[in-house]
Amino acid sequence: MPDLSYLAIDSLPLAFGIIMAIIGLVFYTQGLPGKFWRRFYAVLPGIVLCCFIPATLNSLGVFADGIGSQIYGFTATYLLPASLLLMTLSMDVPKILGLGWKAIAMFFAASIAIIISGPISLGIAKWISPEMFTDDTLWRGFSAVAGSWIGGAANQAAMKELFGVSDDLFGMMILVDTTNASLWLLAILVMAKHSAKIDKFLRADSSSIDKVIAAVESYERDHARPATLNDLMVMFGLCFAMVGVAHFVGGQIAGFFAPYSWAVQYSFASAFFWMVVIITIIGVIFSFTKIRRLDHVGASKFGTVFIFILIAAIGMQINLAGIVSQWRLLLIGLLWMSIHVVIIFVVARMIRAPFFFLAVGSNANTGGASSAPIVATAFHPSLAPVGVFLGILGYAVGTFGGYISTQMMRLVVG
Repeated sequence: MPDLSYLAIDSLPLAFGIIMAIIGLVFYTQGLPGKFWRRFYAVLPGIVLCCFIPATLNSLGVFADGIGSQIYGFTATYLLPASLLLMTLSMDVPKILGLGWKAIAMFFAASIAIIISGPISLGIAKWISPEMFTDDTLWRGFSAVAGSWIGGAANQAAMKELFGVSDDLFGMMILVDTTNASLWLLAILVMAKHSAKIDKFLRADSSSIDKVIAAVESYERDHARPATLNDLMVMFGLCFAMVGVAHFVGGQIAGFFAPYSWAVQYSFASAFFWMVVIITIIGVIFSFTKIRRLDHVGASKFGTVFIFILIAAIGMQINLAGIVSQWRLLLIGLLWMSIHVVIIFVVARMIRAPFFFLAVGSNANTGGASSAPIVATAFHPSLAPVGVFLGILGYAVGTFGGYISTQMMRLVVG
């Protein structure tokens, strides 16, 4: 991969302008009537390109160090909660709850698959390269991956402290985590385009999902109207006011739990965790009030715009070049993720769960509340709240599941 670091962009506005131009170009070409573009986007969905193109530019050194993390920090702080609110306030809660038990079943199947896939992958790696396991360093290091893939960043940090992972090794494990999780995310986004064929393979009944989508589309057709300036000012004023409230209250609650070690391990001391919970609760409450009428003027569409900006910001943090430098650790992570994927496909086929439940249940574990709504949106924007709920559930079980997986890894290779 050529090195373009001498051209590195260190201007935050310019870097942000570039990713916005990429998103705009993707959507422009996606909307063109030509046969070439239809075939092109049938293979590579726009949502994948919005992530992969910034990732490629970052790997080539086009963006200076820290630029991607700054833009992601902005999107995660402001646009992620805003998108969650705008998408959640427009949802039909009874119909979402009517999706049934298979959504929860696939989430826990994905959690259990990650728990057992870690020890299996490390056992295979030890059999192939026993020299990598001369001490207890690696199984402790992979505890951070287990915590992240079942929960999120807070659970990952809890595993680091719990098992005494060194800073250098922790950095390598973040690379293993983000690279493999990002590859799986990209694979899901590609497969989402072909979910009907995958559902046929899984012998799944997706009628409950189709009913939710049909109800939302019917609601939009019956109530959609052109937005006025007054509509937009009220929408964004209310939206970002609630984002501010969620951050403030979330920080206060996290501060209350901070002195308790058990709370840290279970993400109760994470301000981000509480922010996501609070903004979701606010959105659910709004969905039962007249505020839901904001979707008549495109609230969920604005939420989708914010999600795509978040996707591009995530791409800016992916370094594809890291695959070469830490290839052995990355291969262990890839084996871990592959076993996880095989298990959840087997479970989905056994219980005839739609691919949507498989994809969102898996990513709610491996990606958390920040990317599970992205996966759900790839199927239909109205399904984003399902990703939010399962992502929050992932935070709740992340530390517990990560601890069990790590102890199993210790028994296998320790």
